[in-house]
Amino acid sequence: MTSRAETPGLILAGGLSRRMGTNKALSVLGDRPLLSHVIERMAPQVSRLALNAPSGWAETFNLPLVPDTKTGHAGPLAGILAGMRHFAANAAQATHFLTVPADSPFFPEDLASRLGEHVTGQDAIVIAASSGHVHPVIGLWPVSIADDLELWLTDDNNRRIRSFLARHVTLGVSFSPLESATASIDPFYNINTPDELATAETFLKSMTA
Repeated sequence: MTSRAETPGLILAGGLSRRMGTNKALSVLGDRPLLSHVIERMAPQVSRLALNAPSGWAETFNLPLVPDTKTGHAGPLAGILAGMRHFAANAAQATHFLTVPADSPFFPEDLASRLGEHVTGQDAIVIAASSGHVHPVIGLWPVSIADDLELWLTDDNNRRIRSFLARHVTLGVSFSPLESATASIDPFYNINTPDELATAETFLKSMTA
């Protein structure tokens, strides 16, 4: 089990946003950038918060910037590795850290605590699930497996998170849909296209109706 007092968090915002056509972290949801919604939900759940993103645009969010340590856009595993190295150096008491992507604005407000209840050891990975699907980029990752992940990523064919998860003890924790007065949505709904952004906008309005 982990606690908020000792669990830092990392927002993964290093993707290329190809399907959105622009930096989706900066896409406007409601009256704010999408990334602002993610920060607002995540900050109360963790002991400290950092942002995995390239330099040049993310500094305005006033979070410690944790760029990929591996070049060439190696995907979310590269961001997770950067987080492992960052928190090993800056949060020595933490065995795990929480990761959430910048394009999932509705994740549960008790995500960290729920996942933390299922940590069985310092090397265990605990990931979120919903409606029968796992969401590997949303989870608690152990700092202790950084060397294994770095070695794994030396092979350019090793980019799939699920393949890496198969190398380690991994647990999934299921979450129910998020309900408003008039609508329901997957709590880990992620936004990759303008149409998906429009769907998120409709649900956000239903939450405040």
